[in-house]
Amino acid sequence: MNDEDRPASGGRARLKGLAVALLVVGAVVAAGIGLYWGLGAAGRPATATTQAGDGHDHSAGAPTIWTCSMHPEIRKLKPGLCPKCGMKLIPLKISSGENMTSMRELTVSNAAAALMDIETSAVRRLYPKAEVRMVGKVDYDETRLSYITAWMPGRLDRLFVDYTGIAVRKGDHMVDIYSPALYGAQEELLQAVKSAKESAAAPVQGSTVFGDSSKENLAAARRKLHLLGLTDEQIARVEKLGKAEDHVIIYAPASGIVINKNAQEGMYVETGNRIYTLADLSKVWVKLDAYESDLAWLRYGQKVEFTTVSYPGEAFTGTIAFIDPIVNPMTRTVQVRVNVPNDLGKLKPEMFVKAVVLSRVAAGGRVMEPDLVGKWICPMHPEVVKDAAGKCDICGMDLVTAESLGYVPAGADEKEKPLVIPVSAALITGTRAIVYVKTPGAKKPTFEGREVVLGPRAGDWYIVRRGLDEGEQVVTRGNFKIDSALQIEAKPSMMTPDGGGSPAGEAVKLPVMLAEQFNRVLQAAKGAQEASASEDLPTGKAALARLGAALAAVDANSADQHVKMAWKELAMRLGNDAFEGASATTLSELRNTAKSLAANAATLATWFGLSATKAPAAAEAIPAELSKQFDAVFESYFAAAAGLADDDPNTARKALADMSAAVAKVDMKLFSPAGHDAWMNGKAVLDKALAQAQEAKDAQLMRVHFAPLANAVAAMARRWPPDSPKVYYRIHCPMAFDNRGADWLAPSRDVRNPYFGASMPNCGTVEETFTRKDSMTPTTAPAAQHK
Repeated sequence: MNDEDRPASGGRARLKGLAVALLVVGAVVAAGIGLYWGLGAAGRPATATTQAGDGHDHSAGAPTIWTCSMHPEIRKLKPGLCPKCGMKLIPLKISSGENMTSMRELTVSNAAAALMDIETSAVRRLYPKAEVRMVGKVDYDETRLSYITAWMPGRLDRLFVDYTGIAVRKGDHMVDIYSPALYGAQEELLQAVKSAKESAAAPVQGSTVFGDSSKENLAAARRKLHLLGLTDEQIARVEKLGKAEDHVIIYAPASGIVINKNAQEGMYVETGNRIYTLADLSKVWVKLDAYESDLAWLRYGQKVEFTTVSYPGEAFTGTIAFIDPIVNPMTRTVQVRVNVPNDLGKLKPEMFVKAVVLSRVAAGGRVMEPDLVGKWICPMHPEVVKDAAGKCDICGMDLVTAESLGYVPAGADEKEKPLVIPVSAALITGTRAIVYVKTPGAKKPTFEGREVVLGPRAGDWYIVRRGLDEGEQVVTRGNFKIDSALQIEAKPSMMTPDGGGSPAGEAVKLPVMLAEQFNRVLQAAKGAQEASASEDLPTGKAALARLGAALAAVDANSADQHVKMAWKELAMRLGNDAFEGASATTLSELRNTAKSLAANAATLATWFGLSATKAPAAAEAIPAELSKQFDAVFESYFAAAAGLADDDPNTARKALADMSAAVAKVDMKLFSPAGHDAWMNGKAVLDKALAQAQEAKDAQLMRVHFAPLANAVAAMARRWPPDSPKVYYRIHCPMAFDNRGADWLAPSRDVRNPYFGASMPNCGTVEETFTRKDSMTPTTAPAAQHK
């Protein structure tokens, strides 16, 4: 595979350098074979012509366009040198483009395709294998550590194990301790034994009270010695000898290796002081470091294979038992803990290991593990796997299904297989990529560029989240040549997303319905940007989901071919924004999407001459009774704005409570069907904003929540303007909230800023007015339709 056919992995600078170098190749192809598209230098349809003496065959029509292979934005009507780099200009052969369906479309001859060495591969569904490599080291199993501590105060007269690293077995003697407290407890035992014998030999006639008491005292004395660390055999020995001892031996509670010796002979200890630490190395932990990008392929319960330097060629296996929920801020890695059996004792703590996990990736981020399909696993001990529900043999916890841990369920169909493309097919531009798709059924080799949303890389494959369908042929070799050719033609490409601008031209005239649909999209994009700037992730995601719905509602069939191509391009980009934003899991992801959305929304407005302040829907007249109810909503809102402008939060809070009551009294039966749906959507926003504003503890926080309330009220006035001669005004303050700006609605042009109050009362300009003309006919709806 040539370097030009590999996806970029060394950064945008390296990619740009490669693309620029290939422009010369593209220029040769363009000049010698002919690369066609239907737009002139200004982004409008152009026709070809013949220029005498240039050595090229052109058709009659407009003058030949000359361009620079290094700077395709240069357009000249005659040959010469590039004003930027001094290279000789080359003729740009163009066509009418009447049959084009995409701004990113490239058609070449069969000979040209052969020279470009283009290869394609089908988009398919399969379980790609992701190979995750990690490094780490062996450590103790913390659950298999045991400790020998002083169960009584005393003096350590002898330590039978006097160095670390020695192996001991359960029951081995470890410490000889002198303890006066122990001596006293033994004397109590001997007294209890004596009393019990006397009671048994001469019982009180007619009563068993004294006999029972003696037995209880004996049992209590024995329990006390148990608590001081004596074994049953040691207690029996004291009773048999009938003599208290001031020394006692402490035995090992479990087998293991002495890894810490915390005391010395002759030391006085208190109850609870640690003397030894033992580690059972029959099972160990292996702690591995995984990169953030590999976490998608790691699951609890997966098998891990690793090697060590000490045993070259020998592979060990373990099971993932824990994935740290926190990323190490220094190394940007996540620790993965693996449980490993170590019966032969080959693995020793602090050994370095190299590990690998082979994951078969399924749709939705799940992992395909054939051995765990339909199984039940212990959430604490991953080595415990059963065929049916039950309890863990080790800890007694209820087993859980493998599916709940992110594995593919039993009986999974083809839909569980993710959609994938070869790595070489993607020209990476960030979180997204450009892919070139071969157009089926075309008379000549035709390729269309698409911006797609990719998931993580899994081995030699990228998972496709959006933008491609199964069976489509994507270019896996020669895609850089196609991209450079498109860049020369000033079409959208990887390096120049906007190309030469809109193919619709400067004076585009949209059909009325299509213009309204475009305005709805622009309004939804603006709302999504505002929501993404907040600290509320669910609100931002919901706003981007609404943008996706607005995009889906656009029907561009009534437009001409150039408008269709422009809309297809923007719908693709905006659709990717909506998709990524609606599926964001963090505020950072949401805001990154908002940046892309802002650029694409600005392009939409520029290409089609739209404005984000245009109303997305025509104003609607309403019945007189409903108008009165709305008046109550607006009047209480104006009172709240006045309270904030006067720095009086108590008045504002009371007005907001009145507004909540007024909103609740709006009779939904009086709306038209379309108006009913619009009111239900708007009311949800009003209710939330009102609740947050009323709960604010101070004026500043109340102003923060007043801003979304003001936007909702402005949208309400835009849809249902007040009866003439009333006029409401939308006023904008550019300095509110650290110069982010904010709007509010007012009943007059007098500016009384609710966001600054007395500190800046007159900051704001009128940007929109709302009123209903007398000629508008009120609409009514049957009462039974809306409840």
